[in-house]
Amino acid sequence: MDNTALPLDAIFGLAVALGVGLLVGVERERRKGAGDQRAAAGLRTFAIVAMAGAMAQLVHAPSLVPVGAALVALLAAVSHWKSRSNDPGITTEIALFATYLIGVLSISSPSLAAACGTGLALLLAARSRLHHFATHLLSEQELHDGVLLAALALIVLPLVPSAPIEVLGGINPRPLAALVLLIMAIQVAGQTAIRWLGVRAGILGSGFLSGFVSSTATVASFGSRARQQPGQTPLLASGASLSAVATWLQALMISAALSPRAAFALLPAAAAGALAAAILGLLPILFRSTAIPAEAPVPARSALRPRVALVIALALALAALLVGTAQQHFGDTGLRVGVALAALLDAHAPVATLASLHSSGVLTSEHFVQGVLIAIATNTVTRCVVAVVAGGVTYGLRLAMSLLASFAIAAGIGYWRQAYLPG
Repeated sequence: MDNTALPLDAIFGLAVALGVGLLVGVERERRKGAGDQRAAAGLRTFAIVAMAGAMAQLVHAPSLVPVGAALVALLAAVSHWKSRSNDPGITTEIALFATYLIGVLSISSPSLAAACGTGLALLLAARSRLHHFATHLLSEQELHDGVLLAALALIVLPLVPSAPIEVLGGINPRPLAALVLLIMAIQVAGQTAIRWLGVRAGILGSGFLSGFVSSTATVASFGSRARQQPGQTPLLASGASLSAVATWLQALMISAALSPRAAFALLPAAAAGALAAAILGLLPILFRSTAIPAEAPVPARSALRPRVALVIALALALAALLVGTAQQHFGDTGLRVGVALAALLDAHAPVATLASLHSSGVLTSEHFVQGVLIAIATNTVTRCVVAVVAGGVTYGLRLAMSLLASFAIAAGIGYWRQAYLPG
């Protein structure tokens, strides 16, 4: 038996290490310059270092990998010290050490190593764009808001209990806390999009895209902005209406992923609802004569409105508590009540449940479509209430007319389809 033969996994790992070294090395080679002012590490150096890491991992010597890491770190430090470049950065030296570690990783987990190497090369290649984003596109206030949101998401949110609490009527506080955070994130994203894309495109675009995350949170966020800037209320109501387009489209995509037959049954109603929400939302501003500024100034104050987000979350919690109490006292009316209750906060979760039941044969297509319409109807009422609370009567009425009319059209198409196109 030939003990010198390498197993196939080791060969594959070495190939990944070489590929990563070449990929990162090509990017560094283009930036190292030429002549006496060139940087020390380029294409060949990065490829060799990645291969050295892989070979150190292959050799069954426990101390070889850390010794190799120390050697690469030492050579990188010497290279930086001897460099004649006026650039004080140490990106190349750190990238060289990272490439060695990726080479080590390529033997035990080649897929992860390939992903890390590609990400490293992409990060290095995006230098100019990242610097432009950090120094020109991102304002000081937006940076502060982003750091605060990250702290809330990574530090505060995990500390919120994730189990139902009896004192609160069996409500799970973690989703409500996540909703507060989501509303605040949409507030920041909306203001940033407005500044980058202009007022009109920023509001409409962020409204549509945010709807895929949470239409309710989008309605609340845009409502708080409508209170601060009443002149933009029609435009903000249109942007919030476009979040309903995303709600219908996402319901259709969730259904297609879990049960294609269910998606086919829902298609006429969902398409009609999305098209109606888009038309009804955009019509009021297409013929609006009031001039809207093309660019928004850099905000002088934070876009975060935690008080608004908390009020909306507490209102939804109260609604869920009241419905849950009514269900306990007056009996369980079955699937419809459960779907309506689940849809108070979010319409997508009950849609996924219904599609799973349809896929397993528990629900017929007719009952599936009816359940989806009940879920979106309940959530539509929630969004209308949230719109009035967050944005005032004018904003709430504009948005409610669009949401209710688009749902009525979708429901009419859905029931017509069941009556005349069964199966």
